[in-house]
Amino acid sequence: MIKNVRIPIKHNTHYKPSGPKSYVWLLRKYNFTPTLPGPYVRGSNKELLKSEAYKHHHSHKHGAAADQPATGSAPAPAQPSGTGSTTGTSVSADDQQNDSEYTVQVQIGTPAQTLPLDFDTGSSDLWVLSTELPSATQSSLTSSGHAIYNPAKSSTAKKSTGSTWQIQYGDSSSASGDVYTDNVTLGGLTIKNQAVEVASKVSTQFTTGPGSGLLGLAWGSINTVKPTAVATPVQNMITEDEIPQTAELFTAYLGSWRDTADADQGKSFYTFGYIDQDVLAANGNAQPSYTPVDNSQGFWQFASASMTVNGKTITQSGNTAIADTGTTLLLTADATCKAIYAAIPGSKYDSTQQGYLFPSSTTADQLPVVTFAVGDKQFAVQKEDLGFADAGNGMVYGGIQSRGDMDFDILGDTFLKSIYAIFDQGNTRFGAVQRNEATQNTAAPPSSS
Repeated sequence: MIKNVRIPIKHNTHYKPSGPKSYVWLLRKYNFTPTLPGPYVRGSNKELLKSEAYKHHHSHKHGAAADQPATGSAPAPAQPSGTGSTTGTSVSADDQQNDSEYTVQVQIGTPAQTLPLDFDTGSSDLWVLSTELPSATQSSLTSSGHAIYNPAKSSTAKKSTGSTWQIQYGDSSSASGDVYTDNVTLGGLTIKNQAVEVASKVSTQFTTGPGSGLLGLAWGSINTVKPTAVATPVQNMITEDEIPQTAELFTAYLGSWRDTADADQGKSFYTFGYIDQDVLAANGNAQPSYTPVDNSQGFWQFASASMTVNGKTITQSGNTAIADTGTTLLLTADATCKAIYAAIPGSKYDSTQQGYLFPSSTTADQLPVVTFAVGDKQFAVQKEDLGFADAGNGMVYGGIQSRGDMDFDILGDTFLKSIYAIFDQGNTRFGAVQRNEATQNTAAPPSSS
């Protein structure tokens, strides 16, 4: 049975946050349609397109239609017009990035091969870059410092004959391959005969991120292995009694990416099978606030029917939210975005970047207190995370952006950095503890360089 060991999260020191790139990643991951203007649109078959017509228009008219004050009415969605050269082109790999700030060192096989993986509560596949990829791809990966799993070098690896997997996104990008079982070690816990999805083909954007694959922590119903889905690592921990029946859960404590020493200081970590009491003690012995999870779609989805801006409540009747560690931004309804940025002096919607911006000179005192509900309790977003990335020209790309035509919020790292998150699989509930630093509200947004 697992010991109470924190599994450290490593911050990718080469990660350079880009608002538009992170937003495009989310457009791919959740396949939603933007409702605010910008260069990215959906085609007739829901494929994600970058409108050359929009790009051409704004190269001649920059600033006139590109910038909309946040206090104004929401502009109409941009749409490509006509045919031929105005139909748009597929989004290139340069326009997006693996939206992962963090990786966790995971050991696979015997002897162990260590791979940095993105822990993602928004998906359910454990997949890795491998020696089954084309030789040119392998060479490129190894030269850029990526670790690659080689099942032939593991005495405990066994191929699952006939099993395949594929992750397909809305812009037709994908990763796919076959399946092995092998020993997988997280911290001090070894999961025997865990299904490992081995990549034999990947789109370019999957090779440009910091890690060597992904470990999904969502519910197993959205696992992509065919003809029969496989159990996730957490499911196998429960089945094999590697975590106690009284604590069939995992927790996430995400530190700020602006603290470059964070990984060395152990401030970011996951735990499996227990709630870290030191975290509770450091936050005034606060007890977790729990709310039931609707896992019918495979996500950690729960009620989030209100939010506040400087104490003013905005009711979002029937609204739900997904807690997603594999996402950097927080996505919410257009009306909510408008209310948040209307409270920040000098903020505006910039359609060239398809996002809300505000001045990098904004002080912490000028930033609003923003909270989102987890069940029936509000949790504040850390002020420093209201600003996500340098947007140029003395502006910052906001950490909270439009969810487009989705009818639920995505609570990514912008929100999760402000809480201690508890994913209680055994009791089908999500728990949150407000972290003290999130309520001190003293941090300024990132500086514009």
